[in-house]
Amino acid sequence: MHLQILFLLPAAFLQPPGAQAGEIIGGRVAEPHSRPYMAYLQRKTPQAEKTCGGFLVREDFVLTAAHCLVEPAELNDAVYTIPLPQAGQAVEPGSVCSVAGWGKTSRYARTSILHEVELEVMADETCQEDELLQSYYKPSRMMCVGDPDEHKASFSGDSGGPLVCDGTAHGIVSFGKNDSSPPRVFTKVSAYVPWIKKTMKRLSSPGSHAESPASLH
Repeated sequence: MHLQILFLLPAAFLQPPGAQAGEIIGGRVAEPHSRPYMAYLQRKTPQAEKTCGGFLVREDFVLTAAHCLVEPAELNDAVYTIPLPQAGQAVEPGSVCSVAGWGKTSRYARTSILHEVELEVMADETCQEDELLQSYYKPSRMMCVGDPDEHKASFSGDSGGPLVCDGTAHGIVSFGKNDSSPPRVFTKVSAYVPWIKKTMKRLSSPGSHAESPASLH
């Protein structure tokens, strides 16, 4: 059995010019083992090394963002899965959720320690009225997260990590403005739950030889 990586593509394809993907800005160091579902993904190419976050939705599946590019996880007290929302389930604006990652803690400061931050889910209009984001924001499959009046956000390096609301992975760090200012755009997991479950079932079925990551087109 292999560890499968599921990529969600749409938000990455719509990432606007000059936008940055996921970093934790204005957060704090996460307590050890407080987020056992987090996965650290590293990809090396001849040009650069890219790091991303992801999260275990089953012992043999990691969910992450598409612009992020192995053996099954051994579940224990320090490594565990996180629930997915129901298909179509919404998070109300004003809800306070959390994000964790190994991305930058400022525009120039990187960290190897997991950080976390609480962020407010905003109304869709907040991103739809943003000068940079408005042309790319799609409410049916994206979430607008982070109060513009607070200097707290995800930033690059956190891409693919989950937005956790009431213990459930409702969003995936996707993109935002390259100055790290909120709001930022997250992929809405509930819009893809049917595909995620169908894909996990297909790749887990007897006779399946798929070893490369599955992508949603």
